[in-house]
Amino acid sequence: MAGSFYPADPDRLREAVLRYMEGAVSPQAPGVVAIVVPHAGYVYSGQIAADGFRQAEGKAISTVVILGTNHTSRPFRGASLWYGGAYETPLGLAPVDEDVAAALRTKEHLFPFRRDTHEREHSVEVEVPFVQVLFPDAKIVPMVVGSSDPDICQRLGEAIAEAVEGKDVLIVASSDLSHYPPHDEAMKTDLRYLRAVATMDAAEVKRTVREEMARGASGLSTCACGEGPILVAMAAARELGARRAVALSYANSGETPLGDWDRCVGYGAVAFCRGGGEADLSGLNDRCAAPLEGSLTSSQREYLLGLARRTIDQYLATGTAPLPRPDDPALYAKRGAFVTLNANGRLRGCIGHMAEDRPLCEVVAAMAMQAAFNDRRFEPLTEEEWPDVSIEVSVLTPYRAIGGPGEIVIGRDGVVLRSRGRSAVYLPQVAPEQGWDREETLTHLCAKAGLGGDCWRSADLFTFQAEVFHESE
Repeated sequence: MAGSFYPADPDRLREAVLRYMEGAVSPQAPGVVAIVVPHAGYVYSGQIAADGFRQAEGKAISTVVILGTNHTSRPFRGASLWYGGAYETPLGLAPVDEDVAAALRTKEHLFPFRRDTHEREHSVEVEVPFVQVLFPDAKIVPMVVGSSDPDICQRLGEAIAEAVEGKDVLIVASSDLSHYPPHDEAMKTDLRYLRAVATMDAAEVKRTVREEMARGASGLSTCACGEGPILVAMAAARELGARRAVALSYANSGETPLGDWDRCVGYGAVAFCRGGGEADLSGLNDRCAAPLEGSLTSSQREYLLGLARRTIDQYLATGTAPLPRPDDPALYAKRGAFVTLNANGRLRGCIGHMAEDRPLCEVVAAMAMQAAFNDRRFEPLTEEEWPDVSIEVSVLTPYRAIGGPGEIVIGRDGVVLRSRGRSAVYLPQVAPEQGWDREETLTHLCAKAGLGGDCWRSADLFTFQAEVFHESE
């Protein structure tokens, strides 16, 4: 999966892991035994995976048991164990802990060897680079879990706990969550599922899955594609003394700079820890937007400009992108925005999203990516150009229909033109920068839409305002 799910270049891969670790939630799970982390492409799920691995960072881990799920071969019972040699990534070889594997192979009815199950399976592989960067001396025990039957998962967990007893071990359950509801439905299902996982009760997990699937959420095909690995990790962790779960974080693919809110996959990070006490669910707090009223504060502007720069910079350096998650709830308010790139005083890209249907922080990150790499007027931005690029963000007010061109105030209003199935938009600052009056602005807007220069006389017109701020400020 190198070059698709994660970077194929070793330097870019290591840098991707390190950047996600820099943005990870702080350690919250002392005595961590096992973690649940996602296995999608890093550009979508890498940050949530890092949140899970952060809980064991700095610990003397000697063995990492990686529990993948079966995406590619015929269903089977038990867990297919890769029992010798190594897994290879661009970072080199991750050797198998053959002592643990040998102990598990004595229970061949539980741990069969199925080569085809491993050869095309990404759910184990994508966790390995995190292990190689964070625990360079650790060995791995890779296996693909073929069943989510609670009894089988319990026996698998008990056998794994017995085989690793006395070792400094981390058990990794590799699982994404819901597939493929729209954003709000994904969040509803995923948060309920993660709360069930945090009970460490397999029966509660299975009951939640039955109820969520019966609810019939639009597009929902599964609550977790790695339910078997989660149940095995839960059982093994209990056998090793874990009695408490910490739900660390949640996001879905729609919240990432390349995501689609209409068709999402969910990602969550959970840790199972030694010791007792109630489950910690603070990482699952709903991101409730606060009102965004009046002008943005200097800290809000600084965050949005920094997010746009980090997003482009990380994508150029690693092919991945940061996950927008500001501390300020007002930046989750649903607003439209444009991101404009300039290089040496000349436009280098500008793309925006006008609908008020996504949080502002997510819109700015997504539009930064689009302006840098998908503005059809320009070639994609390169690393060589990047040092000369400056960033401007325009946060939009809602746009409203107007009765005619006479209502447009140059310098105050942005303009949207719609005619004959086509549309075009200019931000408020465009006309003053170009020295255009109202008629010139509308004539150029018609040309931008690919229509005749006087199409504005019969077109639908809308205006909006924008709060514009630039890195130079």
